[in-house]
Amino acid sequence: MCNKCVDCDEPILPKARRKLGYTTCLTCGDKHAKLVNHCVVPMAKSNYIHVRDLQLLKQLNKYANL
Repeated sequence: MCNKCVDCDEPILPKARRKLGYTTCLTCGDKHAKLVNHCVVPMAKSNYIHVRDLQLLKQLNKYANL
């Protein structure tokens, strides 16, 4: 298991992060997470869908709270 971030070559801290299998430091991991522009939403009595449009997500939440 590597002790250094694969992106910036800094040590992966905290050590528990490395034990969980992460290969990036917190800073680089945060940068990667911010690149994601979708989320997965469960539909009632159905499957999961990928949502990229914020307005669609708001509409789904609106009907889920009825």
